Amino acid sequence: MVHYVTVATCALNQWALDFQGNVQRIAQSIRQAKALGARLRIGPELEIPGYGCHDHFLEPDTTRHSWEALGELLQDKTLGDIIVDTGMPVLHRNVLYNCRVLLLNGRILLIRPKMHLANDGNYREPRWFSPWTKQAATEDFVLPPAVARITGQRTVPLGDALLDTADTCIGVELCEELFTPQSPHIAMSLAGAEIIVNSSGSHHELRKLHRRVSLIAEATLKCGGVYLYANQRGCDGDRMYYDGAAMVLANGHVLAMGRQFALADVEVTVATADLSRVRAFRAANASRSLQAAGRDVPAYPRVQTDFSLSPDFAQLDASVAPTRPLKTVAYLRPEEEIALGPACWLWDYLRRSRLGGFFLPLSGGIDSCATALIVHSMCRLVADACHAGDAQVLADLRRCCGDPAYTPASALDVAGRLFHTCYMGTANSSAETRGRARLLAQSIGSYHVDLDMDAAVSAIVALFTMVTGGPAPQYAVHGGSAAENLALQNIQARLRMLLAYLFAALLPWVRQSSGGPLLVLGSANVDESLRGYFTKYDCSSADLNPIGSISKADLRRFVAFARTEMQLAVLDEFLAATPSAELVPLADGSCAQSDEVEMGMTYDELSIFGRLRKVDKCGPYSMFVRLLHEWSDSLGPAEIAAKVKRFFYYYAVNRHKMTTLTPAYHAEAYSPDDNRFDLRPFLYDTAWTWQFACIDRAVARMTKA
Repeated sequence: MVHYVTVATCALNQWALDFQGNVQRIAQSIRQAKALGARLRIGPELEIPGYGCHDHFLEPDTTRHSWEALGELLQDKTLGDIIVDTGMPVLHRNVLYNCRVLLLNGRILLIRPKMHLANDGNYREPRWFSPWTKQAATEDFVLPPAVARITGQRTVPLGDALLDTADTCIGVELCEELFTPQSPHIAMSLAGAEIIVNSSGSHHELRKLHRRVSLIAEATLKCGGVYLYANQRGCDGDRMYYDGAAMVLANGHVLAMGRQFALADVEVTVATADLSRVRAFRAANASRSLQAAGRDVPAYPRVQTDFSLSPDFAQLDASVAPTRPLKTVAYLRPEEEIALGPACWLWDYLRRSRLGGFFLPLSGGIDSCATALIVHSMCRLVADACHAGDAQVLADLRRCCGDPAYTPASALDVAGRLFHTCYMGTANSSAETRGRARLLAQSIGSYHVDLDMDAAVSAIVALFTMVTGGPAPQYAVHGGSAAENLALQNIQARLRMLLAYLFAALLPWVRQSSGGPLLVLGSANVDESLRGYFTKYDCSSADLNPIGSISKADLRRFVAFARTEMQLAVLDEFLAATPSAELVPLADGSCAQSDEVEMGMTYDELSIFGRLRKVDKCGPYSMFVRLLHEWSDSLGPAEIAAKVKRFFYYYAVNRHKMTTLTPAYHAEAYSPDDNRFDLRPFLYDTAWTWQFACIDRAVARMTKA
């Protein structure tokens, strides 16, 4: 008997609470899977309501509408003759669970609740759901009457069980469970499950994809078997971008993998696996066989169905062949991830907000340059999708532009419609930054405005002196105090935010566009945010920030990558320029301000501080100890201590600024995004008296020794 099984896994661009759109995308994926010969289809975690509902999961409406949406899928006759694994919240005995619901021909086979909930970083699943703690046990779940009338069932099994088909056995695990030390797939595989399905809502972080692939490859290499991994793709309505890459693996090899970044709402990845190879692989592993025959393997309840995943033939049929494993898995470089991830996120946000495009204050520095390049990358993706015949992307683009007949000629053509940039200069701005901003705008096709706002700055200073009756404040280079110097810089920075929103609201009106107002983009990188090296409510305050969780070092590498890949020679000037806010008077016509000099630390050092603080959970003393070993070749204990104390002082004194950070694309594990990813207070004792004293005593001991 030949046991070839064709299976499908999906990456869907679902949207929180968009039940109508979510059901349509699920149904489309099932039909595509059937057309490709699949007999089993799995989709992303919580795909019916959308993963990012957050506190909406606590509302009974969300569960109610999920059942209504499931009812539509159950009644659709075109979705039959394939096992469908979909996801939604389920309330069982007044406890809310994050569940997979397995369907076949208008009936529910099994409801499998999640057993290990994600509760770190961006995830708060225990806030809404409870874990299912009864391993290898099920209970009867009473279906809502409306659903019971559709399926003809009063109760269905809910719990930790295996699904027996006529030809194989299927086990279910959910997202976080793969990452736990005792993953459910181990016991399920030992109990005879030959196919494991995993539906996930896993977000993009730079350099993260390889971890997913290696975990699944290792699981199937140790246990044997076929593993299907589904993932959401797109912006679900928050800061995260779910990066797809749905995949099928068997016996440690990747058979098929979907794209990590794409604008398509539905992508189905199909592979045909040979179950006889799974059985031979397992039988040849004596240690596995010994464990599988042991007493400690859970006795899973088994849900029986006569449905078969294999074709109905006993002899070899040349028309059906197993999928050959991929020779290599192509991992994107971080520079490529920056070019694609935030660009796809911006497109989702723009089309779903139904606004007319983006507005970016373009300073001539590396950060706003990188932000502009990400928008340029988005325009390239949109133009390519339109030229490839993606009707959904074209319809969304036409709606954003307010032109139902528009078809883009190129990426620059798209930018000319959607992207607006502005150089907001003052007497403190250099000719070099103004020129770089203008040349970049020309190179990527944005609608560019160049202005000087000295009159507005002078008017605010004049108003202050008139009200107070005092002297006009002066810059430090003109004899002014530190307070005067800082206030004059902040006036310029905050005026840029005011002007950005004014131009974002009225530029489409000036251009007689019917596409609507613009979304304002910020461009503060993660390192500046971490230290608080920006003005509160300045032009970093915006609607969205594509680079708010990306380090300066990674941004520079991205710009260098774009120089070659996007063929933009102007980027050489950005890479050579010294980072500067340009908020103080020029010295002989040249910039007299350097970001790294003013901060007292380099951007590379800030990245290290950020990772030690957030990822490695270091306070001041433990950070000092770690850096004592890592930097000992170039710095002495006293110098390292001074840098650590300087960082923590400015981190503490500026922590309040994190409460106003613009919503930023999540890309780094040390993001300082307040109240969502980084749950720390914003009022500190900036002296760190006890902690710094510990460092000082350690330095004194080492100095004496």
